[in-house]
Amino acid sequence: MTPELHGLSVLGGFATKPEHGAPDGVASIALLGMAKNGWDVFAASTEASDGGEDPMDRWSLRVITALADEENAVPLFPFGGPPYQPFLRWAAATGQIWPSPLGMSIHAERGLWMSFRGALGFSTARSDLVAEKMNRPCETCTAKPCLSACPVNAFENNVYDVPTCVDHIAKPEGADCLGEGCKARHACPVGRDWAPKPAQATFHMGAYLRVRTAID
Repeated sequence: MTPELHGLSVLGGFATKPEHGAPDGVASIALLGMAKNGWDVFAASTEASDGGEDPMDRWSLRVITALADEENAVPLFPFGGPPYQPFLRWAAATGQIWPSPLGMSIHAERGLWMSFRGALGFSTARSDLVAEKMNRPCETCTAKPCLSACPVNAFENNVYDVPTCVDHIAKPEGADCLGEGCKARHACPVGRDWAPKPAQATFHMGAYLRVRTAID
């Protein structure tokens, strides 16, 4: 399986058990995120430039569905519900992904710079997808710089203050957060080489701001 050809890579995989809530007939799952070249692949896509809503979700749907066809797998997505697939439960089953002190997921190698674009469900057990269980990096990180790096203390007392964060990045003084990405994520020592390019950071932070503004 070579998802990198599609701008994707495997974040982790596992053999399913009843408690994982996998679709019927799925014996193993591979979670997919952006590869190193993923942003460039997406930026060159039709979805990125056609002016339609949710361009990355539409790109993910197209690309992962095509990859699933190649691999004789079932395409699975964290969007499109309700009901929604239990991606966080699946992430925990990989032994590569855990909750971070910020609340968002942290990957053993990518740190806080990861997102689930989708997954492939296979009808047979795939031992090649199952990696050795790793230790949660936050357990040995005594300084936890992620908790103090936010310029408006949005993660104070281990609670994510969403309104404070959104208010900051919507103002001129939050332009560097909007254009470079969350400072709390940047502060994490794990996976710094996975930090987004400015165009990628602006895209994701801008999308987050639009969603939160619409909800609030």
